[in-house]
Amino acid sequence: MKHHHLVVLVLMLVSGVTQSVSELESYALKPHIAESFNVSYLQLKSQGSCPYTVVISTSCSSPSYTRDQISISFGDFYGNQIYVPRLDDPASGTFERCSSDTFQIDGPCAYQICYVYLYRSGVDGWIPESVKISGYYGRPVTFYYNTFIPRDTWYGFDWCNAASSSYHLSNQKWLLFLVLGFVIHFWL
Repeated sequence: MKHHHLVVLVLMLVSGVTQSVSELESYALKPHIAESFNVSYLQLKSQGSCPYTVVISTSCSSPSYTRDQISISFGDFYGNQIYVPRLDDPASGTFERCSSDTFQIDGPCAYQICYVYLYRSGVDGWIPESVKISGYYGRPVTFYYNTFIPRDTWYGFDWCNAASSSYHLSNQKWLLFLVLGFVIHFWL
């Protein structure tokens, strides 16, 4: 009977840790409003300038064209941030439905890009499908939106903190298994 209670305890602890990790990963994979993101905080923390290629695909659910003003900010875990106040150009057909637009952007040198936020101002309701960012120091990364962006707010992904938290939770999970292994070994 003692073994049955121990097995139930172990299963409950493992289930709780696994659920915490999956909730964190689920949040990180969905775009969200950037509550504490502030463009005025953006600073050039690194020396030099590096090129980036940003490919933004517009959803087929988006209006056929948009007059919305679109801004982007992205960066790495170390605080290197790139900000472009206006990507849109209605005269050139930028951000038309079911299309992709490529932008060559120079900005502070960042390592692996782990966050991106888009800002939409206007009434057309532009809907991005994805944002792919390639830089010199990191592998290309794609953020999948495929959803409406709220007006006049920064909206996107922050995988920097999610990766860090997931890493810490992963370490906690292994420590928990190690402790439980010792408990089970000495209890049996």
